[in-house]
Amino acid sequence: MQAKVTVHAGYLISEIDPRLYGSFIEHLGRAIYTGVYEPGHPTADASGMRGDVVALARALNVPIVRYPGGNFVSAYNWEDGVGPKERRPSRLDLAWHTRETNEVGIHEFADWCGAIGAEVMYAVNLGSRGLNEARNFLEYANHPRGSYWSDLRIKNGRVEPFNIKLWCLGNEMDGPWQIGHKSADDYGRLACETAKALRAFDKSLELVVCGSSNAKMPTYPQWEATVLDHTYDVVDYISLHMYFNNRAEDVARYLAANIELDRYIQSIAGVIEFIKAKKHSHKNVYISFDEWNVWYHSEEQDKKTLNGNNGWPSSPPLLEESYNFEDALQVGLILNTFIRRSNVVKIACLAQLVNVIAPIMTVPGGPAWRQTIYYPFFFASRFGRGQALDLRVDSPSYAAGEIGEASCLDVAAVHDAASGGVTLFVVNRSSEPIATTFSLEGFGALSLADHQTLVHPDLKAVNSAEAPDNVAPKAGAGAQIRGDALSATFAAYSYHVIRLETANAVRRPK
Repeated sequence: MQAKVTVHAGYLISEIDPRLYGSFIEHLGRAIYTGVYEPGHPTADASGMRGDVVALARALNVPIVRYPGGNFVSAYNWEDGVGPKERRPSRLDLAWHTRETNEVGIHEFADWCGAIGAEVMYAVNLGSRGLNEARNFLEYANHPRGSYWSDLRIKNGRVEPFNIKLWCLGNEMDGPWQIGHKSADDYGRLACETAKALRAFDKSLELVVCGSSNAKMPTYPQWEATVLDHTYDVVDYISLHMYFNNRAEDVARYLAANIELDRYIQSIAGVIEFIKAKKHSHKNVYISFDEWNVWYHSEEQDKKTLNGNNGWPSSPPLLEESYNFEDALQVGLILNTFIRRSNVVKIACLAQLVNVIAPIMTVPGGPAWRQTIYYPFFFASRFGRGQALDLRVDSPSYAAGEIGEASCLDVAAVHDAASGGVTLFVVNRSSEPIATTFSLEGFGALSLADHQTLVHPDLKAVNSAEAPDNVAPKAGAGAQIRGDALSATFAAYSYHVIRLETANAVRRPK
């Protein structure tokens, strides 16, 4: 098969917000305990945070981490996680039917985010609690001193404010499974009043209102329209969530699922524009896609874990996906979609970061390792910064069931205006190699700086503590530039990153 791609410096989509490469950690399973936090581990620092996990997370260059949930937040009392650890209460978590020790709270988590170079994206509880608790926590977190809550923070050991700027107004409030589930009208009114209260403290805060938890909800997309009708003037983003699976064992359809993601984004972008027009507003609201990933492998095991525990276990192994090679291809396709939709999707959070549906896994007392999905996220986060380019892709396609036609070659491109370089992210989702020619227009002379590929003969191949590098990137072969044309052949079922640079460019570290 053959394909042609036109890459033009003048065909711009948008400047990419670095927070497109955010992530998420919830008090769920082993994400916190024996994930990021394990006192006594050989690599743990004085505060109990695992150094090996810090190193792997820091390498991903994650700018934000959403916290503390997720479903967990809708019955969470933030006060339980501050003050001396020996005085913190143990609570029952209704979302996941487990016991929360509260050894880790905002102080510990914010320090961990600092260690990996990220900022906290904080979700407030608008399920079992409301406006008052949200404004109290904001004062605790961000006020310098001289008030009850800020002075309590100082007493608890943090003199300088946390200075959290990005706030989620609850989580998945459209879901009947949510503690404190509300109708769109009830939630919209509460979110509006909460947003107004938070902005009364600090007008510069960025606020995210809850959209649909998935596109198959019976209230979708009317939920977004109703909630935005209440909140459009006081929020900056509306959140969307989507998880992907291959339960049907249909690889062709699975690897076309990012087309459904694209349609989801397009639909909600239309709702945003409708409410903007209805309100005669000049203000823009964007999408925060603050939960996304592959999630389905662990479901049966999770049932056994919870059914096999009497009472309420503390940090049991839950949602621990063993990601295979085809899942890595899927993550690459999702990231390509976000790059191409970066004009409307400004924030996205890979859910989650450690142990729970995560690219990083740990063994208690033992090693940490990278899952297959770690690598496409690593490459996109490292090299997908700059201006997203609008490409012209002429590729063979195939029928993907009810999704429709899917291009065999999926491509996203980013132009680094400062250096003049271009990075191409390519997924061949077909069972045949594709010889591809890229026409590079308007960039001046470019040379090949690096070509990395992720490929494996077994789509079901996984990494593990015993074989952590079974699926890992390697140097690509055969790509070459002649004049303003780049040629490369992409193997069947493969992921590629091709970095092009100008003659005088300063190379970034790989």
